[in-house]
Amino acid sequence: MTNAIELELLSSIKIHPIVNIKKVYLYKPQVEGQKKVPPKLVIIKGEEKFEVEKILNKRVIREKKKFLV
Repeated sequence: MTNAIELELLSSIKIHPIVNIKKVYLYKPQVEGQKKVPPKLVIIKGEEKFEVEKILNKRVIREKKKFLV
């Protein structure tokens, strides 16, 4: 049994198409009737920005910081 799967990706996506099966999850659509409320924008120095309530996690990938907010 193999532990890898090859993904069918657009040519514009620049990642390797073969990934470990543990990294692939079944897509779960939004529950019918559930409202997806977009976050409110905050205006800072004339620019629209999102206000972060809490940083839940962070990691560094290829010298770029990624935050889960």
